[in-house]
Amino acid sequence: MNILQKIFCDHYEEIKYTLHPRPSVIQNIDRMLHCGDPSFGGAMYGCSKCGNLKFVPFRCKSRFCPTCGAKYSIDRTTSMAFKIINVKHRHCVFTIADELRSYFLQDRSLLNCLFSAVRSVILRMFHKDNQTELFTPGFILVLHTFGRDLKWNPHIHCLLSEGGLGKSGLWQAKSHFNYTFMRSSFQTALLNELKKKLPHSFKEVVSQVYKNSRDGFYVYAKPNRCKPKQVINYIGRYLGRPVIATSRIDLYNSIDDTVTFHYNRHEDDHYVEETLPSMDFIKRLIRHIPEKHFKQVRYYGLYARSHIEDYKLHHAIHSSMHKFYLSMNRWRDCISLSFGYDPIQCPCCNQKMELLEIYHNHKRVPLDELYRKAKEKYHGP
Repeated sequence: MNILQKIFCDHYEEIKYTLHPRPSVIQNIDRMLHCGDPSFGGAMYGCSKCGNLKFVPFRCKSRFCPTCGAKYSIDRTTSMAFKIINVKHRHCVFTIADELRSYFLQDRSLLNCLFSAVRSVILRMFHKDNQTELFTPGFILVLHTFGRDLKWNPHIHCLLSEGGLGKSGLWQAKSHFNYTFMRSSFQTALLNELKKKLPHSFKEVVSQVYKNSRDGFYVYAKPNRCKPKQVINYIGRYLGRPVIATSRIDLYNSIDDTVTFHYNRHEDDHYVEETLPSMDFIKRLIRHIPEKHFKQVRYYGLYARSHIEDYKLHHAIHSSMHKFYLSMNRWRDCISLSFGYDPIQCPCCNQKMELLEIYHNHKRVPLDELYRKAKEKYHGP
């Protein structure tokens, strides 16, 4: 049991009956708590030479789980890499005013407005360069709802091609991005979207936002000067990763009921250590669990699934290499690359262990009982 599982296990009843979490929250918590629990199934491996046994439990595959979230991030990064065309890309970040954050927390359907606002800004920025060609870029939008301090801070990360394809099939590079246009247009587009969804009284908030943010919302879009594959790895960190890695949780004090974690402040990279009551720490985490089936990664322009010109473009990773890249995502290869050892290699004789049995929906029994039964079945009493 890792430290995050311990924190949530100790406060499970309190979470369920005092916080009254959303169904998706309790579902992800349940999956995370049972991740790696042998009573929920797994695979038994055995060495044909020395008879050594090894049980590998099933994982929960929840993005909220630190272990499975990292694997999810790898899979999504690979999927994105297959889409990327072989041109320079830019990493942009679209943020919102502090006054608006609570609205997205209270009504999570409004998060869709962030995607549509960014999409409209980018397409308008490219289309206005040539009204005849209407150059279309390829871009991927990733929603983040948390900052390094775990507070609610919805914003969009965008991987954008520095160029677009015209109606005639002509490609035009684009290295100059108009920051003034991006800031003001994103602000206007988002506020217009929200006005359609929220009550009439929201207009007062809109007026206050325009007054406080005269230059528009902050948009980061500086050139990255990276090759496509480097950009993929860079923004891949933002795909599906858990809200917090267990390595950032420094201490769980069950006596004082507090949790200490650390982060490097975004503004100046200053190291910050923060201690919170356990329930406050839990509240910060679970608010970032998305609704079921909500897509936090979306593809637009040339990267949209329906785009008919996709087959004409040169991709950063050729289709002949897809099978190889996918093979590196398998559980065994991920462990070998990350930790330097083969998880199904027998530690006694270095032979590759064979799959003996898979336990699924079986009667819950202790792990030592599983080993005893496997030993009797395959090696005799």
